[in-house]
Amino acid sequence: MKYLLLGYTPADLWNAATAATPSEEAVAAFAAYQTFQQELTASGEFVTSEGLGHPAVSTTVRRTPEGVMATDGPFAELKEVLASFAVIDVASHERAVEIASRIVEVLGEPIEIRPIMGEDFTE
Repeated sequence: MKYLLLGYTPADLWNAATAATPSEEAVAAFAAYQTFQQELTASGEFVTSEGLGHPAVSTTVRRTPEGVMATDGPFAELKEVLASFAVIDVASHERAVEIASRIVEVLGEPIEIRPIMGEDFTE
């Protein structure tokens, strides 16, 4: 079953991590994550992973009484931002929790686990 792992980080730490010169801690965390990603690739459980652009350059599209409208940027000051995602394909929810726990150990930020609906979706 496939799961989407959503990585959140405090906005101020995300800004610092994506600065022109990231901190030594950020560089070490990213390196540790890459090593873990290689383990998941070798086990066949890794599908994809990407970091996301800053929320200030995002666009939200929604339906309004006036019709569908696109709005640039976040609506309010954000304390936590969605910074990355990964897709894994594992045998069970328990394994998805194990993987997310390892990522949290490495990066120190929360991970939300969401099942991806598909033909084998039964939860």
